[in-house]
Amino acid sequence: MFTGLIEEIGTLKRVYKQGEAMMLTIGASRILSDVMIGDSISVNGVCLTVTEYNAASFTVDVMPQTFRHTNLKDIRSGEKVNLERAMKAGGRFGGHIVQGHVDGTGIVESRTADANAVVFTIRPQDSGLMRYIISQGSVTIDGISLTVTECHETGFSISIIPHTLRETVLQEKQTGSVVNIECDLLGKYVDHLLHYKGAGPRSSGGDSAGAAGAGGVSSTGKGLTAEFLAENGFL
Repeated sequence: MFTGLIEEIGTLKRVYKQGEAMMLTIGASRILSDVMIGDSISVNGVCLTVTEYNAASFTVDVMPQTFRHTNLKDIRSGEKVNLERAMKAGGRFGGHIVQGHVDGTGIVESRTADANAVVFTIRPQDSGLMRYIISQGSVTIDGISLTVTECHETGFSISIIPHTLRETVLQEKQTGSVVNIECDLLGKYVDHLLHYKGAGPRSSGGDSAGAAGAGGVSSTGKGLTAEFLAENGFL
C-alpha cells in the first residue's frame, strides 16, 4: 500500500520491450537506501516489484496487463517518473489509501495558472471512471495523492501547489499528456456492493449472518437496494 506522497523523481535508464512485456531500469537515490529484492515501488502510480538493484538504480518487470492499462507503454529512456516506496506499518499517513493498481489513463486537456497554483483538467479515456470521482474527493494521478477541485461532464480538475509541481513529474505534463488514474478505493468498493448482481453470499452458519448473509447484500442477488434496507429496519 502507498500514500500518494512522492519521495523522489527517478530517471528511466533502460527500457526493454518484448511485445507487451517490458523491463525497466530506473535511476534513483533516496528510495534505494533500504531497498531489497521483492520490494514494491510505485512507478508513476503503478505498483511494481524490484527484481534487481545496485547503488544507483533498480529494475522492475511490467506485465502485459499493466502495459495495456497504464502510460508505461509509451515511456522512453531519459524520461522522469514518480517514485514511492510501500508504506511501512506505523508510518505517517499523509495522503490517502493508494494501491498502485491503476484504473485507467487520462488526457490532460488544459493546464492553467491560478495565482500560486496550477490547475490541470483531465479527461479519463474510460468515461466510466467518472462515477468514482467526486468534488473534494481523493484521486491518484501518476502516483500523486490529490484532491479533486471540480467535476465536469467528461472530466475533472485538480489544483497543484508549487511544492508538488516541483517535486513530481507533473511539472513536465502539458496539454495532451497521458497520466495514470487510480480512483479512490473506498468509492470502488461501495459502488460494487451497491450494484453487484451476482449470486447472493452464502451464510457461514453463524448467528450474525442474518437476512443479508455474510456480505450484507440481498440474498436475491439484486445488490444493496432501498427495498432491502427498508425490509431489514435500516430505513
